[in-house]
Amino acid sequence: MTGRHHRKNVSLTAKIAGGLLAGTTLASTFAVAANANTLPETSGSGKGTVSAASLHTGLVLDGLTTGGTFENTDAAERTEQSSESRDESAEKSEKSDTGKKVGKSASADDFIKKAKTQLGIREDGSGKTKFQEWYSKTARAAETVERDGGSRNSYLRAAWCNMFVSWVAEETGTKDTVGQDAWTIAHAKWFKKQDRWGTTPKKGAIVFFNWQGKKSLDSIVHVGIVTDVKGGTVKTIEGNTGNAVLERDRKASQIVGYGYPEFAR
Repeated sequence: MTGRHHRKNVSLTAKIAGGLLAGTTLASTFAVAANANTLPETSGSGKGTVSAASLHTGLVLDGLTTGGTFENTDAAERTEQSSESRDESAEKSEKSDTGKKVGKSASADDFIKKAKTQLGIREDGSGKTKFQEWYSKTARAAETVERDGGSRNSYLRAAWCNMFVSWVAEETGTKDTVGQDAWTIAHAKWFKKQDRWGTTPKKGAIVFFNWQGKKSLDSIVHVGIVTDVKGGTVKTIEGNTGNAVLERDRKASQIVGYGYPEFAR
C-alpha cells in the first residue's frame, strides 16, 4: 500500500486532466445559474480550496419582483412578514449548522466508540466498501482530486484506511480537528503543519505506520486510530487491514508518528 494515492492497482489520470474537467464544470455551472436565475454556492473543507466539482446551483429566488412597486400596503406588509420569517429561518439554520461544525463536540472516547461500531465490515467481492463510496461523493474528494489528479471514481478502487478514519470524523462531527483525506502522507503532513504531530501514543490519536521501521512522513503507508496503550503495545482500530475493519496490536517500531486531534474532554 504505497504510492502517492495509497492506491490498489489503479493508475490515476494526469493532474492536468482533472484541471481541464474542473474548468469545464465551472463554466457549465455558471451558465446554468444564469439561465435558471440561480446563484452558485460553494462548499469545501480542509484548506478551504473549492473546486468546480463542489459547486452546485441552488438558492432559487423566491419570485418577488425586484425594482417594482407594491399595489397596496397590505401586500407590502405580507411581503415584509414573509421576509422576516425567512430571516428567522436562516438564523435558526445558521445556528444549527454551527452546532454541527464544532470540532470539539466529541471526546476521544466518543470517537473510538464510533470507530468500533464498524468492526467486522469487509470489502465486497470487487474490493469496495461503504467508506470508499462515501468519500468519493464528498466535497473533500473534489479537493483531493484537484490536488492529486484522477477522478472521484478512482477512490472506489483505492486503499481505504484513511477514508475509514475520515468517515469516523464525519460521523462524530470532528472533521475539523481530525482532518479528512484519502492519502496518508498528506494527512500526516496536515497534522505536522498545525503543530499537532508527535511520537507519544495517546487514546484517540491518529497513528501512521511504516512496516519497515522508517520514520519519515514520506514513508507512511497505513493509518489507524489509537484505542489504548499498554506497555510497549499500541492498540488500534484500522480500516483496510485484512480487507476489513479490525483491531490490532502494533509495535512502536512500526509507527512513524501520531496526529493529535483536539477532542472535547
